[in-house]
Amino acid sequence: MSQPLKIALVCGLAVTVASCSTAQRLWPFGGDDAPSSVASARARVDPRVRAEALAQHALSGRDFFVPGPQAINAWPVPGGNVEQSLEHVIAAPEFTVAWRRDIGQGASRTTQVTATPVAADGRIYVMDGEARVSAVDANTGQILWQTNLRPEGRDRAFGGGVAVSGDRVFVTSGYRLAAGLNARTGAVEWTTQFDAPIHGAPTVSGGRVFAVDVDNQVVAMDAATGAMTWSYQAISEPARLMRASSPAVTGDTVIAPFSSGEVVALRAANGQELWTQVLSRTSRTNALSEIRDIAGRPAISRGVVYAVSHSGLISAMDVRTGQPAWQLPLTGVNAPWVAGDVVYAVSKAGELTVINRQDGQVYWIRDINEGRTRTEGGLFFGVGKRTVRPVWSGPILASNRLILVNSDGQAVAYDHKTGQEVASLNLGAPAYIAPIAYNGALYVVTDNGQLVSIR
Repeated sequence: MSQPLKIALVCGLAVTVASCSTAQRLWPFGGDDAPSSVASARARVDPRVRAEALAQHALSGRDFFVPGPQAINAWPVPGGNVEQSLEHVIAAPEFTVAWRRDIGQGASRTTQVTATPVAADGRIYVMDGEARVSAVDANTGQILWQTNLRPEGRDRAFGGGVAVSGDRVFVTSGYRLAAGLNARTGAVEWTTQFDAPIHGAPTVSGGRVFAVDVDNQVVAMDAATGAMTWSYQAISEPARLMRASSPAVTGDTVIAPFSSGEVVALRAANGQELWTQVLSRTSRTNALSEIRDIAGRPAISRGVVYAVSHSGLISAMDVRTGQPAWQLPLTGVNAPWVAGDVVYAVSKAGELTVINRQDGQVYWIRDINEGRTRTEGGLFFGVGKRTVRPVWSGPILASNRLILVNSDGQAVAYDHKTGQEVASLNLGAPAYIAPIAYNGALYVVTDNGQLVSIR
């Protein structure tokens, strides 16, 4: 399988789904009078209005504010906190590899490494391509324990992730299960079975574990026992990307993204729907662009939800009502990074874009594939030639640099004000998972099943 396909491949899931034109949203407690509101389509900003600003870089040459970097002593969920939004972190000032450690099975024809690492109490928690969870000493890379959650006799499945809260590590899996592990020993304290695989990592907040399965169902579990407390069914959509997202939480509101292109706000206590927005451009013309999956995590900052869809929109939505403040035409599979005055986003085409968080105007766009695009194949009269561009994951804003990793096995640092490349290093293998920051270091999981520490 070629490297770009590890992100862009559409998974034809072997599940029974309702037609998108007829599927109904289900109120989890029954009844026809379930409280629900859908943000008005009239409130949306026409993407064509913003396309001109995007092309012209309306704020080109202007400065913007970004807060100084802050020390990070815990990274409990894939986005760093339950809002999936950390503005600026202290990490990897030397930008050199400190150590590498094998954590288990890497990617192969039958396995995929998809789980973002998390960190707490001096440990990095990771999961390999076969649902083997490891606790790794953050300073030395020593493996402290490993627990294999692959059911005996089961065929291989991919996806899932980890989160940590208190003395427990929470795991979701493509093997249709969630589990709670003792953070110190790796002992399994509870497991919960589901009807569908879970490809995204869990989010833990307020004593609940939230996750989204491949049928676009949000489940909420009791963190102490794993018992399901409520579920919410969004529109089923079998066409999706291999990369999967996680819910974000602020207060008593859960923001859940779906492969249908929907962003739904739910009440954390009972799953009541608060609002829905669909991030989809109707002008898309090819089959791949019609995949509306929101594969990057939504980020919540100062009462605004930022999310990017594969079908070509980045949107800023009010967390209370879902009303968009602005929308821009941008196709992406990574989580946006919000810091100070701006939102950083990287497109599928490899364009790093800096957007004003208030009005959606653009400061600059940098083609980070410049000089990295190559031609492969074509051994017989040029037949079969293809253009290959790196697939990028990130960014993370660390010590005044935007750090991204790519499918060419590089970690690359860019100036956060200008977008100019300032440093790069070799990871030793392709990387499709954005780095995390913890106690002054960056940690990256590579596609061959290695955890790399960058100081």
